[in-house]
Amino acid sequence: MKKLTVVLLLFAGFQASAQMKLPLAANIQKAITKGTRDTTGMPGKNYWQNSASYKINVNFDPKSRLLEGAETIVYQNKSNDTLKQLVFKLYPNLYKKGAPRLMEIDSSDLHNGVKIVMIHEDGRPLDPQDYRVSSTNMYLKIAPLMPGTALTLNLNYSYPLNKTSHIRTGEIDTGAFFIAYFFPRVAVYDDIDGWNTNPYLGTQEFYNDFCDFDLAVTVPAKYIVWATGDLVNKDEIFNRKYLDRIYKAEKQDGFVDVIDSTDLVSGFITKGLQSNTWRYSSRNVTDAVFAVSNHYIWQSTSAEVDHLSRRRTRVDALFNISHKDYFHVVADARKTVVAMSDRFPKWPFPYNHETVFDGLDQMEYPMMVNDNPVEDRAESIELTDHEIFHTMFPFYMGINETKYGWMDEGWATIGEWLISPMIDSSLVDEYGIAPYERAAGTEIDLPITTLTTQEFGNSMFLNSYPKPAMGYLYVKDMLGDELFFKALHTYIRNWNGKHPTPMDFFNSMNIGARKNMNWFWKKWFYEDGIPDMGLKNFHTLQNRKDITVQSVGNKPLPIDLTVYYKDGSSEKFHRSIAVWEKNNRTVSISWITTKVVEKVTLGSTYVPDANHADNVYTVNKTKL
Repeated sequence: MKKLTVVLLLFAGFQASAQMKLPLAANIQKAITKGTRDTTGMPGKNYWQNSASYKINVNFDPKSRLLEGAETIVYQNKSNDTLKQLVFKLYPNLYKKGAPRLMEIDSSDLHNGVKIVMIHEDGRPLDPQDYRVSSTNMYLKIAPLMPGTALTLNLNYSYPLNKTSHIRTGEIDTGAFFIAYFFPRVAVYDDIDGWNTNPYLGTQEFYNDFCDFDLAVTVPAKYIVWATGDLVNKDEIFNRKYLDRIYKAEKQDGFVDVIDSTDLVSGFITKGLQSNTWRYSSRNVTDAVFAVSNHYIWQSTSAEVDHLSRRRTRVDALFNISHKDYFHVVADARKTVVAMSDRFPKWPFPYNHETVFDGLDQMEYPMMVNDNPVEDRAESIELTDHEIFHTMFPFYMGINETKYGWMDEGWATIGEWLISPMIDSSLVDEYGIAPYERAAGTEIDLPITTLTTQEFGNSMFLNSYPKPAMGYLYVKDMLGDELFFKALHTYIRNWNGKHPTPMDFFNSMNIGARKNMNWFWKKWFYEDGIPDMGLKNFHTLQNRKDITVQSVGNKPLPIDLTVYYKDGSSEKFHRSIAVWEKNNRTVSISWITTKVVEKVTLGSTYVPDANHADNVYTVNKTKL
């Protein structure tokens, strides 16, 4: 009987969603026809995605910045197609002479690109004519790889790490490095576009498959290496007291100085070899990165993130002691991990550790963050929680950031808005609101669902960060927390470890909430328009007061009224976006009071308005 009820409710949800259909691109419709995608929000019955395992051995020389690598890749073709080539991503070729890019690079950092020393396919050496490099893509001819089969590739390669033009990776100072995108990797081949051949230009972000990584990094003895995954040979590297500190941090809520300034002076952190090979292992993640330093201090703590299993996540801050703001970071990072697990998105933090590294960027990676130091305390909190929030989107959810930047940056932005006041109650994070107000309705104000590959500058910023974040916030407000989390968790359960498209997100939310929200998705995410409301037609009849809110633009917005009375008091009224569901252009707000109204104002922090001139209604006293 319960199963029948669920089926009927879901069927009713499908029927409701069918009342208004969202725009569907031809390649998405083709995937639906093939059964790899489904309008229920679930992956289609024929859904597939490819994967690989990487064994990577890296030798990194901090003095020359030369990175030499050898990797073994076992690539699984789980698609229904026979693959006659593989496409690789060579992200360090952003620094290759003559490569196209949308970022400025100092000439001293330009090089000849990733040097491919050797490639073997299933033990067979490949000739140089078997592969072609075009900017950050490499096209490799292979023997036909049938559906359901795998091949093994061996590659040796090298490239010089950049020193001055730090675009998400490179040297930070003498003795400190954050190293990302450092290995040739097979690009995503998916059911929507086939091979992901979008070149990396330095602006749009990334799209990677879920893979397994065994990473070994060899560096001189006085350098410490932190990386994605679990350090599996720490007993071989650290002296006993540092192991004890790490284990202590992993088991308690308090804070531990694993490496402090006196430890750096003593120089007995590792076991005294000429070099150390640090071995990190991670499973089912979208990327692997590492950081190296010979002078960073290391603060650590942990938090219980899953109250059923009692699983804990270790949280680390690694930084130059001269950057005083970083002494707060480990606590802020821990609070972020706890808030994500318990309050928003209210999902257990999925990984064993989260490391915040003192770098020259503001960029996220699986289990690691590369954050520059900032002097402002509020900015430090907002930066820390924003980048850590990316753990869920895009890494846990496998989003194609290259095309759909809003599907991860928008979530990190609402995460920043909501979690920052949880860390410091005095904070009001207004990131992106004012820029949207200024740009609304101009030529650069494009629909959110415009592909990120077709945007740049302020258009990309608005559509990736504040605009989608507002959309998520308004849906949360409309549904209420209980129903909103049911919807969001439906999306997470459906697409964790997979590659969702916008359609998959919208349909998962609809089904999870058992509510057709296509009217809002369409207006806010797909259509042009401006956010603009105004006040008019105040009426009073005895103790009943009434004012009309007009939707001047066509973007549905929450209504926040503040009524000021002649006696000096005030009163607030709120309506969610649900009041605009029937495509009406006005909403009447009524209330009962014996007080005399002086004026009514419209607006709140997270509700942009392109024209504030009609947001204040001063009551004509002669009519009271």
